[in-house]
Amino acid sequence: MNELCFLGYQFRGLHLIWSPASLAAFKHRIRQLTNRSWGVSWEYRYRKLKEYLTGWMNYFALVIFDPVERLDYWIRRRIRMCYLKQWRKPRTRIRNLIKLGVPERLAVSIGLSSKGYYRLAKTKAMQMGLSNRWLKEQGLVSLKDQWVKCRYPNG
Repeated sequence: MNELCFLGYQFRGLHLIWSPASLAAFKHRIRQLTNRSWGVSWEYRYRKLKEYLTGWMNYFALVIFDPVERLDYWIRRRIRMCYLKQWRKPRTRIRNLIKLGVPERLAVSIGLSSKGYYRLAKTKAMQMGLSNRWLKEQGLVSLKDQWVKCRYPNG
C-alpha cells in the first residue's frame, strides 16, 4: 500500500498523521532533551522541552489526537526517569518521594528496588509523587494541551 508523505505528514485513509521519519526525529530529539546523564538544571531542561514541543506541535497540529496522548505519556515517563537518576541513592529516593506525598511504604519499595530507572518511572509511587499536575507546576509543557490549543484556539 503506497502512502503519500509530504512535508513530514502522511495520509492514512482520511486521517493525517506524522510520517515515520518525522516521528523518529521527534523521538530522537526528546531522548536528547530527557537524557538521564545530561547535567543541566531542571529549569533549562524544561525551557528547552517547552521550546521544542511548542514549535513541533504548532507545525504538526493537524494530526489526529491518539498518538499525541501516547507521546505525552512517554515524555512524562522519561522526565520521571531523569528524576530517579538524579536521586541515585535509596535514602534520597525515599526522602524525596515522602516529601512529595507518597506513602512511606510505597516510597521505601521504590527506594530499595533494584529495577532500572525507566521501569521504576512507571510505578504508582512515581506517578503519585511526580504527578502530571506537579510536573506542570515545574514547567513541563503537555503535548496534549499544546495540541488542543492549536486545534481549538478560541475554545
